[in-house]
Order: sequence, then structure tokens, then C-alpha cells
Amino acid sequence: MVRVLRLACGAAVSAAALLLGDAGGESGFPRNSKGIWDCNWDRRDPLFLENERKHKGLPLSVPRNDQIQPGTRHLLLIRHGEYDMNGSSDESRALTDKGREQANLTAMRLANLGFHYDAIIHSSMKRAVETAQIIQKKIPGPELQSSDLLREGLPYRPDPINHWRPESKYFTDGARIEAAFRDCFHRADDCQNGDTYVVIVCHANVIRYFVCRALQFPPEGWLRMTLNHGSITWISIRPNGRVSLKALGDSGFMPPDLLTH
Repeated sequence: MVRVLRLACGAAVSAAALLLGDAGGESGFPRNSKGIWDCNWDRRDPLFLENERKHKGLPLSVPRNDQIQPGTRHLLLIRHGEYDMNGSSDESRALTDKGREQANLTAMRLANLGFHYDAIIHSSMKRAVETAQIIQKKIPGPELQSSDLLREGLPYRPDPINHWRPESKYFTDGARIEAAFRDCFHRADDCQNGDTYVVIVCHANVIRYFVCRALQFPPEGWLRMTLNHGSITWISIRPNGRVSLKALGDSGFMPPDLLTH
């Protein structure tokens, strides 16, 4: 049985996933060999919620204000700016001068888009914190929210593998990054009125995994994408659960001499 699951998923199925009854592989990523879109990927499909209420003996319909129309959730994923890779600790891996320039241009780009930003969530790592602080100066309003779940890591064993990494790293980092996805990615709640825009400042591996996860693509393909420092990846989640990738690693607003990855 395990051998069959390995072949079907393209990766080892963790014992934790089996215990939880998860149909996915590593990190609980849902796999569908037929490539059929899972409409209830965020467990917020109206029919699913109705069945849940029925199971709990609650009224099937909940009165709501007809003037409230759930809108689209727009998530703008920002990769931090260039940082000192020679630092011996996270605290010493601060943004370089070029990294601060990149973050400033990214902030200007977000400001020029003219959206009302509802939140700025950032990884708790030094380079992401500094990038988020620079962005906040250009789009004042939302307070900074730090998340340890968004820290850099190895989300899923890639295919092809460029460098060997201990399997335990994917097992532990993957669960955390998957938790970050489930926390940030979902359709709007019924109480949301109109579109919302959330800025998420984090890391290349995390963003690449998020893209695969949101589009229901095979997660082992995350390493096949390259993202420049300060780039913008824009994902929209409609009220019906449909997901659109509007931009992947956009850095066209930067001059060539500031393009780094």
C-alpha cells in the first residue's frame, strides 16, 4: 500500500498524514491525478458549510445583510530585498544597501497601484521585517503583523533535486509552511464587504510553494521558479473559490542594475 501511495504521490506519504486521514502527500498537499479542480480546497465552499451546519443540527441558512457582498481576496506576496548572506545569524543577515533600494521601489509600486491595503503580514526573519517596515512607510494605514509561520524553509522535496537536503527538513519545514498557507489563503468570509488587499512579505521558497498550492499544481515543482528580490506575486481568490495568478515575480518596475535573486 505504501509503495502504491509513493508512486501515486511522487513522494513519501508521512505517517502524520496517514494518522490524520489526509489524502495528500507531504505537508498534507492534496493530490489529484486527474487534475480536476477541488472547489472546496479551503473548506469554505457554501455547500460544505451547509452540510456541516446540518450535521451539527444548526439552521441551514443564516440571515445576512443583503447589502454585504463578499468580494475577492487579493494577496500580494513580496519577496524581501537583497540581504547579507554572509551573516552568521538571522539578526546579522540584514538588508544590503541594494536590498533597501529594492524594497523602496517595491513600496512605491504598491503605492502607485492605488489599492487600499487591509494588512501587511511579514515573516519574523530580519530581512523580511526590514522590507515590511520600508513598505509600510509608503502605504501607511495597516499595522505590521509578524508571523513565524512565514519564515524561510524547505516546503516540499523538489523534483528535480538540485542539492541534497535531509528528509527531516522537508518534513518539519513543510508542515509549518503548509500551516502558513492555510492561515493566509482562503476565500472571503460572508461578512467581508468588497475586495480586500493583503501584503505578505516573506521568502522565495515560501512564495513558490504558495503558488503551487494555490493553483493546485504538483508541489514538487516549486523549485522550478525563480523570484527576484523585491518582486511581487499577485494571487486573487474569488468568492466562489476560484484562484487566479495575476503576476508571478513581477520586478519590471526595477532598473536592470537592481535585479538580483
